[in-house]
Amino acid sequence: MLPVVTARLTPPPIPRSRSAPSLPRGRGLKRQRHLASCQRMKESWSAFDTFEPHFRPLVVIELAKNTKEETKEWFTQRIVDKKKNGGAQLLVKPLVKEDGGKIDGNQNLYLVGASHLRLLLGAETVGLVKECNDNSMRTFTYSSRNTFKDFAEDNHDFLTMAECQYIIKHELENLRAKDERMIPGYPQAKLYPGKSIMRRLLTSGILLQIFPLHDTEELKKLRYTWYGQVKISYQPLDEIRCYFGETIALYFGFLEYFTFALVPMALIGIPYYVFAWEDYDKYVMFASFNLLWSTVILEVWKRCCAIMTYRWGTLLMKRQFEEPRPGFHGVLGINPVTGKEEPVYASIKRRIRIYLVSLPFVCLCLYFSLYVMMIYFELETWALDFHEENESSYSNLLLFVPSIIYAIVIEMMNRVYRYAAEFLTSWENHRLESSHQNHLILKVLVFNFLNCFASLFYIAFVLFDMKLLRQSLATLLITSQILNQFVEALLPYWLQKRHNTKVKKRVYSVKVDTDLSLFEQVNLEKEMGTYLGTFDDYLELFLQFGYVSLFSCVYPLAAVFAVLNNITEMYSDALKMCRVFKRPFSQPTANIGVWQLAFETMSVISVVTNCALIGLSPQVNALFPDSKTDLILIVVLVEHILLALKFVMAFVIPDKPRDIQIKLARLEFESLEALKQQQMKLAAESLKEETHGEKKKN
Repeated sequence: MLPVVTARLTPPPIPRSRSAPSLPRGRGLKRQRHLASCQRMKESWSAFDTFEPHFRPLVVIELAKNTKEETKEWFTQRIVDKKKNGGAQLLVKPLVKEDGGKIDGNQNLYLVGASHLRLLLGAETVGLVKECNDNSMRTFTYSSRNTFKDFAEDNHDFLTMAECQYIIKHELENLRAKDERMIPGYPQAKLYPGKSIMRRLLTSGILLQIFPLHDTEELKKLRYTWYGQVKISYQPLDEIRCYFGETIALYFGFLEYFTFALVPMALIGIPYYVFAWEDYDKYVMFASFNLLWSTVILEVWKRCCAIMTYRWGTLLMKRQFEEPRPGFHGVLGINPVTGKEEPVYASIKRRIRIYLVSLPFVCLCLYFSLYVMMIYFELETWALDFHEENESSYSNLLLFVPSIIYAIVIEMMNRVYRYAAEFLTSWENHRLESSHQNHLILKVLVFNFLNCFASLFYIAFVLFDMKLLRQSLATLLITSQILNQFVEALLPYWLQKRHNTKVKKRVYSVKVDTDLSLFEQVNLEKEMGTYLGTFDDYLELFLQFGYVSLFSCVYPLAAVFAVLNNITEMYSDALKMCRVFKRPFSQPTANIGVWQLAFETMSVISVVTNCALIGLSPQVNALFPDSKTDLILIVVLVEHILLALKFVMAFVIPDKPRDIQIKLARLEFESLEALKQQQMKLAAESLKEETHGEKKKN
């Protein structure tokens, strides 16, 4: 049995500035700030001892059943070892009976926690931003801890549970091999200096999973305020952020905002559908409104996002010293900015992998998608011929079958391609998690866009069949929404509920004296599905935005179905977060990342698409009966004018409100002033030491 571990916190090695290469002034300033922060951390870590009388489990680690004892001892020792020895300096103990014996079947479940002081110092390491007593938001530092609101030495709620779990995850992911050449007990699991230990344990099948524990009481409160009451109200985004972190809260904030933004389109689309269904000429005004709408909502969202993330503190978090992602591997070297040891991988090797392997593979998949699309059109032709020969209610229904089959095939192809894209992106070996996500999103978006919209473009601009376009758009939109609701929420919830019943029976059949609630909680949560992030959720909204904005003048009810889908999506996503999946680790973020650019790109494409559809309308064609060239030139001119107007609007509407801009500028000024004072203090101390040394010589 492993005892409850307490550890003395010791400072990490601080690289000397003289050993680092010279840097440009801008990068040198960043380095000086970082070294000053490290110096403060060194003083804090060396001045205190940590002792935690009550162990608070925050994270669970599950090892394989046949894991060797020497591997367990080595791994747990690395977790509790001091920072200077390459450890994480955390607390760990196995899931045990009250009398000290291990529970059968759970010999390899370990609970990880940390002392209050360790978490505070970790908060400074990861750069958490907290609210000060003067209501401003500042990066937390242990030396100035008393200036932060609600801080007290005995207040263990100063950091939220999600923030504590994020700190522990950060420390575990940064456990890297020093002198080890293999995982003890597993000669085939090779290590080298700088290799992520957690990553090697995962790929070797020794580490099965690592996940944060739920706070059962807080989860009950959140469930009640979030979806436990049937009422029309805003989502509790601040509570969601405190429990799940900023990334999850921003997704639900964007989902809520996007749903409200769709309401005007839905309200305008209903009368167009009711009174002018077959008269496409009347959709010119609707398409024009759509072009302005798509620009305004995205620009206003930036402002809403800035307000939320400033309140949460993530708008101020610095990303220039982002740590390498756990899956990044390479030869151990020195980061020229931070002076820290970390893996180094030649960028030319990464480019070769991207351009000679990943790019051809993506192109091959795009070709296959187009091939499947042509098969779909052959089915459409067959169904239409059958209907003309055997006109009946059965043949009418048969007209929708090819579109339904194609929609299901599209969903299947999207999911299979997603796995291939994830493998390729990991193989490319990107250093930063943000870079990894950007390349993954780019691969998936290109394929999904072509896979979902190529047939609609072909129908609109090659076949010129507006009736078939309307039918295909409606079928693809509604079918994809039903499939997503079933696959992402209803089916996992039903399976999880059945599984929980079996696990509870098994748990209660075990006669243990330990805290049954903790034992039951760990065993229930370790069997839950793993939430893979907001990628699929944003992708669903992105495709929905495309269906609404690209061809809205043909099918104005698209916005209505999108609103209805999103309302149910809020509740189903809330349900799966609280009842179906394990609690995900919190991940601080300042915005929705590359998805903002993806939505803006889609809005630009929608300008071109809607202008082309307007140009194809009989009313516009009647204005140019003799010269189609003039028509094309006019349409292109209008499209360029609208694009120019779109970019002017994006420039005129500030991304951040004026008051937040002022607060950010003030904090930057104060940071520079503090850095100047720190430099002057260091210079004075250096001069004092030199003077003292000269006096000794004399």
